[in-house]
Amino acid sequence: MLTRTLCAATLYTATLYTAILGCLFWALSAPVFALAFSPAVMLGWEPKSFAGDTEYRLVLDPQLQQQVIRASSRAAASGLFYEQRIDLDATPWLSWRWRVEQFPTVANERDKAGDDFSVRVYVVVRDGWTRLSSKAISYVWAQQAEVGQAWENPFAGDKAMMWALRNRQDGDGWVNEKRNIKADLRRLFGKDFRYLEAVAIMSDADNSKSSAIGYYTSLVFTRD
Repeated sequence: MLTRTLCAATLYTATLYTAILGCLFWALSAPVFALAFSPAVMLGWEPKSFAGDTEYRLVLDPQLQQQVIRASSRAAASGLFYEQRIDLDATPWLSWRWRVEQFPTVANERDKAGDDFSVRVYVVVRDGWTRLSSKAISYVWAQQAEVGQAWENPFAGDKAMMWALRNRQDGDGWVNEKRNIKADLRRLFGKDFRYLEAVAIMSDADNSKSSAIGYYTSLVFTRD
C-alpha cells in the first residue's frame, strides 16, 4: 500500500514538473502580442537634446488618478527615446493618451520657425543599412493643420513626415489615440516595414522661442 502511494506521488510530481516546464517553455517561446511602457518607464528612456532641455517629470493626474508624464518646454527641444527593435508583425497597433495644457506661439507650424508642438509621438524605421536611411512619423497635436493632414518636416524633408492627429478644436482634455503603425508607414512611405527601430516622445518650443506644456500616459503596442 505504501509503495503504491509513493509511486502515485512520484508520478504526480513528475507530471506536474513536466507541465510546469511545458508552460515555461511556451511562455518563453510564444510571440509577444503586447508591449507596454508606463510613464515611469518612459521617464527612464534615453534623453536626446536638440536645443536645450524640455523638462519631463511624473505627476499625479487628478482626472485619471494615475501618474502621467508632464512635459514643459521653455524655448527648448529634447525628447525621450526608446531605441530597440519592435516587431510590427506581432504588435502593429500603438495606443496612448495625451493632452495639451499650453500651445507654443507659432505663426506657421509647417515652417522651420514654427516647427514646435506641445506633444509629439515619434516612430522611427530604417530604410537601409545606415542611420542616415532612417525614416520617421511624428504624430502631433497641431494648432493650424486639420486633423488627418500630413506634411514633410521642414528640417528633414520627406524622411520625417508630420501627421496631425488633433488640433486646437479638440480642447485641452485627455484624448485616446490608437494607430496601426504598419499601415501608417505604408501609407506615407509606400512600402512595408517589419521593425520599428525607435519610439519617442517630445515636446518642444525652441524654434518659436516660446513655451509649451503637454502630458502623456503609457505607450502600448498590441496585436490588434
